[in-house]
Amino acid sequence: MEHQYDKIALIGAGTIGTALGNILAGTGKETILLHSVESHVVDNINKSHVNNKYFPGLQLHPGLRATTDASLLEHCEVIFLAIPSVVMMNYLKTISQNLPPATLLVNLAKGFGAGSKTIIECLQEEFPNPVCTMKGPSFAGEIINRMPTGFTVGYESPEPNARISGLFEGTNIHLDFSGDIRGVEILSILKNIYAVVLGITDAQFNSPNLRFLVLTKAFREMRRVLKWFGGRDETLFNYCGYGDFTLTALNDLSRNRTLGLLIGKGFFTEHVSHELVLEGKTATNVFYEEISKTMAVEDHFPIIAELYHIFHEKYDISQFVNNILKINET
Repeated sequence: MEHQYDKIALIGAGTIGTALGNILAGTGKETILLHSVESHVVDNINKSHVNNKYFPGLQLHPGLRATTDASLLEHCEVIFLAIPSVVMMNYLKTISQNLPPATLLVNLAKGFGAGSKTIIECLQEEFPNPVCTMKGPSFAGEIINRMPTGFTVGYESPEPNARISGLFEGTNIHLDFSGDIRGVEILSILKNIYAVVLGITDAQFNSPNLRFLVLTKAFREMRRVLKWFGGRDETLFNYCGYGDFTLTALNDLSRNRTLGLLIGKGFFTEHVSHELVLEGKTATNVFYEEISKTMAVEDHFPIIAELYHIFHEKYDISQFVNNILKINET
């Protein structure tokens, strides 16, 4: 007998929360609830079946409901966490009484939770809930328009494979699974760093040969950083690895590639730094500072080191690609 779920909720009615919520509502299997602190977005969804702030003019499935009332989360079996990493833990603590301990928490955010701890590690410290993470090459605009999209579900125990697979069965969401939950989380942060690097390269040279030379160097260093932080080699070849990295590094819809393009053209200023959501800059700082506690970053992870110097020193950006090319790899 097919398992029947209680309500499925997504905390966050931004682009990814709305997109996945709309896909799940379209299956007709479950009651799908979007929880948001933005009352105008909630009203927009419930009254007009649109989210004009994030998807203007796009009609949403009428089965998708929204609420500002966190108490409605108390009967949910699965809750997807679709709010920015920088506010994730503080917000969840304010509604902790509304999160049943048996509810599966699925992290969609890409970023650190606190310091160098991943969001999953922070969730495990603060909550008794089972947790997993879901990451992949996934622009929300593509998802909501029902383009096939891949995600990796990272888990420890118990395995959520059947539970999560059942939710997305028959949709445009394709899943693979990894028991390397730390690796899945780390890769979703690392790819932002190397997307900046590819943006700088493409801003200065319109050369496919050079682009994929640097892409290969970046992918090799990602592997070394991943292993240094406790992840596994094979995770690189899940959707969360090679797929998410290349999407972020090579597509102009990527914020971090855009940051690299701005840096490479000489347009990066403090004003731009405050206006953009700069996951790549934050991630570079965290990885550099953690690695430097035990070794010279410049010797072992020179691309991260080069980018760190751009963010923190007077730097001749015209020499960036030459500096990358001088890196000898063993």
